[in-house]
Amino acid sequence: MFVGGNPDRRPGAPALPVGSNPNQSGYIEISISRKAGGRGLEEHDIIILGCGPAGIQAGIHAARRGARVIVLGKQASSALARGHVENYAFLDGEVKGLDMLKTGLAQLRNFGASILEEDAISVDQAGDRFTVKSESGTEFSARAVIIATGMARKRLGVPGEKELEGKGVSYCVDCDANFFKKKRVVVTGDGSAAASGALHLLHFTPHVTLIAPRLDVSPGLLESLKAAKVTTISDRKVKRIEGGDAVTAVELSDGSTIPADGVFIEKGAKGVLSLGAGLGLAVDDSGNLAVDRDQATNVPGVFGAGDVTGPPWQIAKAVGEGCVAGIRAAELVKGGGRD
Repeated sequence: MFVGGNPDRRPGAPALPVGSNPNQSGYIEISISRKAGGRGLEEHDIIILGCGPAGIQAGIHAARRGARVIVLGKQASSALARGHVENYAFLDGEVKGLDMLKTGLAQLRNFGASILEEDAISVDQAGDRFTVKSESGTEFSARAVIIATGMARKRLGVPGEKELEGKGVSYCVDCDANFFKKKRVVVTGDGSAAASGALHLLHFTPHVTLIAPRLDVSPGLLESLKAAKVTTISDRKVKRIEGGDAVTAVELSDGSTIPADGVFIEKGAKGVLSLGAGLGLAVDDSGNLAVDRDQATNVPGVFGAGDVTGPPWQIAKAVGEGCVAGIRAAELVKGGGRD
């Protein structure tokens, strides 16, 4: 099974989703090593998507080998930020996930890696280089990309969502937008995936409504939304998705309804299916990113690590895979012997 390039894929088929951004209160504040300005192209050796255990460990090993590394992602999106750890070797008792993230991010910076607390919204390939665009519009170029974005699907949990999945309800704008040319679509979410998804849909239909009571995106992406012809509803939520054989409407929290042919649920940042839609990344039968023992995907130069590659959902696995991915990516771009 491959991400993108599959004309037989039904609209609204399940996609690997992403973590949402919970209340930011109590989350770590980090200084940004690279300032996003929405202009120009920043050159790096390796771009890492995701700043959880896998992404941090990959960045540490790659940077230690002399690679120019930038890590993109919001720390609040990491599952580790919302939990405690007591089953990881060498830790004494229960440790807050936030504290572990803080230590890991400090290590990243000490080894020379750059950190940008923004989501990636697209990944493209030209020859042997990849271009990643962040939500503020800044573009980064590198010879290798490590995908460590996690994979926890975030559903709305409203009536009609499960029943109409694959019948107009989708979790991946990049995968399914083509099925909704000139149709009425609703996008709902709270982060960069929803905002950039709404903008992307304008290439296929002028009838785009974004329902986002709390939109956590960069100022640049917010300005792009305002300038575009996207109808934005910020004072109501999706209460129900209506339809029989297909989506017909969305009921809002105030009882009003919006006619719709499709509903895109894009909570948080983009997942591997969305980001890799144009790369042809292979996934396994369970929808996890397929990798080999070197954490390499079927696309040369692209590696995967952590929850995005499948169970078990443990920090130990994520750290180990991040280590391998970071080393192998650094070898690719810098050369040198294998450990």
